Amino acid sequence: MDGTYELFRQHHGLPEELRARPRAAVRAVVEGTIALLESGATHVGVATDHVVESFRNGLWPAYKSSVGMDPAILAQFGPLEEALAELGVALWAMTELEADDALASAAAVAGDDPAVEQVLILTADKDLAQAVRGERVVQLDRRHGRIIDHDGVVEKFGVEPTSIPDLLALVGDQADGFPGLPGWGARSASVVLARFRYIGDIPPDQASWGVSVRGAQRLAVVLRENGDLARLFLDLATLRVERQLLPSVVGLRWTGPGPGLARLAEAWGARSLMDRVAKLAAVR
Repeated sequence: MDGTYELFRQHHGLPEELRARPRAAVRAVVEGTIALLESGATHVGVATDHVVESFRNGLWPAYKSSVGMDPAILAQFGPLEEALAELGVALWAMTELEADDALASAAAVAGDDPAVEQVLILTADKDLAQAVRGERVVQLDRRHGRIIDHDGVVEKFGVEPTSIPDLLALVGDQADGFPGLPGWGARSASVVLARFRYIGDIPPDQASWGVSVRGAQRLAVVLRENGDLARLFLDLATLRVERQLLPSVVGLRWTGPGPGLARLAEAWGARSLMDRVAKLAAVR
């Protein structure tokens, strides 16, 4: 689960009068995680951005950062990690890498384990579409209750999951702060990448493309003249898979909460939360 995404989603989904309460979004994320366990999930890991900035800011200074971010959300980053740790779920609090990198890493390890039935990546973030594998590793958009598998990625973006970084490099990613290449839009990029899959395999001569794209000759010139920029954006859009973050899926098994969860529940005025967790722990 992308804890940072969930924090933002819950914060903006709260009524205004609740949004102003300290740690309101943290409590909502914790309750949502408990709901996952109640729904039958036995192995849960949550990735967070311990700090918003990552190594990508060194590659592209305009990459997303904490500058201008709502202080009410920033103030809940640390408390969220504390609460998730006390809930007892596996936690990756990322600094040099991003939460998305941790999710891709864990999905790769879990997806390779024959004992795992299915891997659900709980985020609608388009970056994670590159980690999808058939119907085995899929995204779950909890907000809309939609599963996005391999065919869902192709339907949504027009390209295979492995081409998602190349697509983002060409069209840009506003949320992450890089613009893509001039003139390249979602349709032109998806049509060309559906044919060649990767930026490096696109012929420099437009006459060799064999696809119908408006302004193809101009797009080919842009790609030739901005090759270094395209490669940089591709680097930014490619998630890092660091398998040491999850040596084994055994580390994801939930066995119960830590001693501090009761204290947090008391502070939130949510004693019923502990009743829910106690029932779950009794059968794990």
